[in-house]
Amino acid sequence: MHLIIFILVYPIIWILSLLPMPFLYLVSDIFYGLFFYVFGYRKKVVLDNLTLAFPEKEADELLKIRKKFYRHFTDLIVESVKAFTMSSKFVFKRYTFKNPKILNDLHKKGKSVAFVGAHQANWEWSCSMPLWVDITCLGAYTKVGNKYFDKVIKTSRTKFGFEGHKTTKTVNQIKKNFDNGIQALYLLLSDQSPQVQNTHYWSEFMGIKVPIHTGAEMLAKKFDMAVVNYSVKKTKRGRFEVTFELITESPNNFKNYEITDQYLKIIERNIHAQPEYYLWSHKRFKHRDKVPAEWK
Repeated sequence: MHLIIFILVYPIIWILSLLPMPFLYLVSDIFYGLFFYVFGYRKKVVLDNLTLAFPEKEADELLKIRKKFYRHFTDLIVESVKAFTMSSKFVFKRYTFKNPKILNDLHKKGKSVAFVGAHQANWEWSCSMPLWVDITCLGAYTKVGNKYFDKVIKTSRTKFGFEGHKTTKTVNQIKKNFDNGIQALYLLLSDQSPQVQNTHYWSEFMGIKVPIHTGAEMLAKKFDMAVVNYSVKKTKRGRFEVTFELITESPNNFKNYEITDQYLKIIERNIHAQPEYYLWSHKRFKHRDKVPAEWK
């Protein structure tokens, strides 16, 4: 059944990915109408998240942000489709890394990097980062249920030089590289909601007490990696700028969770700057009523 679904669906995706962006954005406009007006895909989830994150904003403003989010969300879908066949020339034109020198300087110093970021603007095209930096780039990924789609998605995300490793095997790969003196950058998106039973830290995110991923900080301390945040700004439709921000080269000089708190402040700053481009369709605040007594 997985093969049949792949044979029926993937050729359509591949053909769409070959089309120019103006046409794909017309497709996005159609998706927007369907998602927002016809199916109402997660409209309540998005509005609930916005209401919690921005209690100071009036209802009319929240509704405007929600509408802008859906326009961006469907753009992101077609941009993700484009990633299957986009060339280096295409991505150089549309996805600019403003200060790769930060990573290249760390590479010269022999530092590995715990690379953190958020689901803001377009993170899918960050697979092009190896075109801009000297350091080896590795990304953790969750395996897709359909093995045929899993293969083509992995191929797409690694075609510019990123190495992909299953999330469950990432820590072992970091340890292996560390033990063998292999320097690398490890992409660790950490802004979404972890499983409560695996949570070691609760803190405020957008003013709401929620469980927080701390894996990036813990790995940085264990393997003495620099911590760098990457922020994606949408400058106009189909155009993005990526900025790197060094959090620390010496993670063990920080108390537990201080690095994580700094990272959260950066995310919040970027969300406030462009609230419509954050992934509000995810239930980020779903565990807010389960805060353990020791973290209240």
